[in-house]
Order: sequence, then C-alpha cells, then structure tokens
Amino acid sequence: RVEAFRDAASAMEQEKETLLEMIHNIQNSQDMRHISEGEREELNLTANRLMGRTLTVEVSVETIRNAQQQESLLHATKMIDEIVNKLLDDLEDAKIRLMSLYGACTSDVPAGPIDQKFQSVVIGCAIEDQKKIKRRLETLLRNLENSEKSITLLEHQKSSVRQSCNSKQD
Repeated sequence: RVEAFRDAASAMEQEKETLLEMIHNIQNSQDMRHISEGEREELNLTANRLMGRTLTVEVSVETIRNAQQQESLLHATKMIDEIVNKLLDDLEDAKIRLMSLYGACTSDVPAGPIDQKFQSVVIGCAIEDQKKIKRRLETLLRNLENSEKSITLLEHQKSSVRQSCNSKQD
C-alpha cells in the first residue's frame, strides 16, 4: 500500500506539471491571436485563475538518497540549468545540447549524439531522480518545439504581410 500511495502521489505531481504546461500552451497559442480582444482577455483571465489554483496544490514525494546520489542529482540539475540559462543566446545549440542530454537518459537508440559525461552523472542518481530528470528534459524539448513552431508561424505571417504590402505598392 505504501508503494501504491507513493505512485499515486507521483502521478499527481506529473498531472500538475501537465496541467501547468497545457495552460501555458493555451495562453501562448497562435489561436489566441485569431479571436476577438474580449474573448482573448476572458480566456487569459480564466487561464491565469486556473494557473493560480493549480500552483496552490503542493504534492511532494521525497526520494531517499545517499550522499553520492545527492551530489549526482545536484550536478545533473546544474548541467541542465546551464543550458536553459543560455537558451535565449543560441536556441539551436541549446536544443542540440538538450537532445544529447535526453539521449543519455533513454534506453532507446537516440537519433543524435549522447552526452557521455551527463550519462555517467545521471547513472549516479536515484532511480526516481533519473525518471524526473528525463521528464524535465522531455518537457523542455517539447516547449522548445512549441516555441519554434510559434516563431515559424510568426515569421510566415510577417513575410505574408510584407508580400501583401509590396504587391499593394506596385
């Protein structure tokens, strides 16, 4: 029963993360640009209210770690944080580096290179921490993918507007 309890709490943690990501994605969706100002404002108010309510829920499953596992977790977290902090400087490089970290966490054959140093650090972490690290990387990569799609759509819209303006000037 204790393991089932821990599993249920972990599932709730993941569900909270998923809900927050979904609300964030809706707020930043391209579809939001195609609705009226009033509807957009109402949706944003609702999304902010839901985000606030979701953030009031605290679910925590503590992982028992030895000193070496604690050190490995701190090191792995620091490595990910360094890439995230440089994300805005070079989006493409950050994505490649995050993919190599993710490749180090998966048992599947990754499409690209594997960060061997990160892999050895993650192996030193507790199993539950390894799963959380992998989930964090998946979320970061998914958010990057969504950001790239938004940027591409915005660039396409800008070029369409420019072409339309240019043809009107002719």
